[in-house]
Amino acid sequence: MTPLLELLALLAAAVAAVALFQRIGIPASLGYLAVGALLGPYVAGLISHTETIRLVAEFGIVFLLFTIGLNFSLPQIYALRHSVLWLGTGQVVLTTAVVALLAWGLGLDPVAAFIVGAVFAQSSTVIIARQLIEQGEEHSRHGRLGLALSVFQDVTAVPFVIVIPVLGLAAAGSLAEPLGWALLKALLAFAVVYLAGRWLLRPLFHAIAVRRSAELFTLTVLLVSLASAAITNSLGLSLAFGAFLAGMMLGETEFRHQIESTIRPFRDVLLGLFFVSIGMLINPAALWPIWHWALLGALALLAIKVALVAALVLAAGIERRTALRTALILALGGEFGFALLALGLAGGGIDDPTAQIALASVLLSLMIGPFLIRHNQFLSDALLGPGSSRSAAAGSALPAPSANASTSAKLQQHVILCGYGRIGQSVANFLEREGIAHVALDLDPALVRAAHAAGEPVYYGNAAEAGVLETVGLASARLLIISYDDPATALKVVQQVRAQRPELPVMVRTRDESHVEALRAAGATEVVPETLEAGMMMVAHALTLLDVPVTRVLRRLREARSDRYRLLRELFQGDPTWSGTEAAQARLHSVPLALGCVAVGQRIEQLGLDADGVEITAVLRAGERLLHPPPALELQCDDVVVLFGPPEALARVEAHLTQ
Repeated sequence: MTPLLELLALLAAAVAAVALFQRIGIPASLGYLAVGALLGPYVAGLISHTETIRLVAEFGIVFLLFTIGLNFSLPQIYALRHSVLWLGTGQVVLTTAVVALLAWGLGLDPVAAFIVGAVFAQSSTVIIARQLIEQGEEHSRHGRLGLALSVFQDVTAVPFVIVIPVLGLAAAGSLAEPLGWALLKALLAFAVVYLAGRWLLRPLFHAIAVRRSAELFTLTVLLVSLASAAITNSLGLSLAFGAFLAGMMLGETEFRHQIESTIRPFRDVLLGLFFVSIGMLINPAALWPIWHWALLGALALLAIKVALVAALVLAAGIERRTALRTALILALGGEFGFALLALGLAGGGIDDPTAQIALASVLLSLMIGPFLIRHNQFLSDALLGPGSSRSAAAGSALPAPSANASTSAKLQQHVILCGYGRIGQSVANFLEREGIAHVALDLDPALVRAAHAAGEPVYYGNAAEAGVLETVGLASARLLIISYDDPATALKVVQQVRAQRPELPVMVRTRDESHVEALRAAGATEVVPETLEAGMMMVAHALTLLDVPVTRVLRRLREARSDRYRLLRELFQGDPTWSGTEAAQARLHSVPLALGCVAVGQRIEQLGLDADGVEITAVLRAGERLLHPPPALELQCDDVVVLFGPPEALARVEAHLTQ
């Protein structure tokens, strides 16, 4: 077959297999594996360019690690170091150690035993999330904890991406020197990518976003992810490690949601191709003589992980029924294990027969795992006896990221603001006063940068893209507000929302009544034509839909009017050509205070800002916003002060505070 015919055969088989597997409720990744096994060299032999496919498929792992990095920035990992992170790390380390010791005792060499242990330590976040959602247990205590640990496994498994390729190339008895060099190179790569992320990546993406070209933005995302992978590859490390570091740096920026949406199609297609390449490693003829070892491996994987996870969760002070149900959720293997297995084979750290056993064991666990998750309550009752209090009650003692690792755990029952201009910011101000979680999207990079620097949850992203809406937690939102004056784009957003969340309330702002009927026909819950008090109307409707008492809504509106619409005037200034705002009007402006600034160590009342007609409306300190800080508050190094006043006065005050 020619390369074109091979590609067509591969695509046709993939479409048929994935559609069939999704229809019968089996993960799509197993469909890709089946395609690779059937068309690969050991069965039909239709695909001859297997090495080319494996080379291209490696970029699927690169983009997967890049996406994981986007969702686990350094501050987030540091904040969770005392809770979920140590549980996830402990599970991976202990499972790897126990399985490696057993494999070593059965005759494997230490390197191969270590690789098998690392492969067995992974769990499938995709299968866990999907099964829990189908059962309605994604918000239960054991469900949230299981999802959290499975997601953090991806982070704690990153060191394996560094170590496994080195193990296969190192000579027996001389592992210390190669491992030491690998760790030093990893630290060097981290330093290079970290500095680039801090000083280059944010300005680069800001400059690209100003062009407002989706094509240019996509090219830049591909360039950054692949360039970071090339840096680590040039140091003798894996491509995936560099991509993870780049994603982790970009995860701290306001562009992360748009970046994730942009990279997702490339990731999904190439990751599917990666599973096809793994499937090509399956030799059915070789599996028959070792089926008993594969079955024993799968049972050992399930039993060891149940015992270790249950013990760790119990040690964290969580009652035993929740611990057991969490352990049953995490018992299955994971797709990331296939990536580690591929690294081990490529580096020569594990031979083909052993890899076949490990591969078959993980596959069997992926088939058994969904049944353990589905019947976790029945199994826990059978082992511990019926309990009067169910751990399925909502809530968790530990913070947990979302199932797909695309949004932060705080994005639950929140409001999504599409557009962060005058009206969007007015609504956000009132939501913040009420303590209602919200996240905003806008395509004005200057406005997004200013608001993001002040600690507000504003991100660069096109709300008309389904992927962007998904990354900001559309599945768990309680209200979506479209506040920009673009009827065509608003219509696209409504259609995207209705395709994914038909029941979600959607409010739309429009300049006049000419588009009201079309938007309502598309599924908008409320369409608010702009009037002299369009912002006040949006606030009143939003707070009412969010179950805020009517008396409190009226009180808030009275306060805003008596204060001359203060909350409606406190706005960040974006690019005037993009936002349509007047350049001379009073605005918000954020000023970071570095070490040595005049303002550091002074109280707000000592700054004399009243003479310039400027006041401090908020102070961002250690990630927390202090609204309307008291005059006696002493400013500290690394604080970000949010000023409000005329542009000329803001420039003078900023120069004075930072001199």
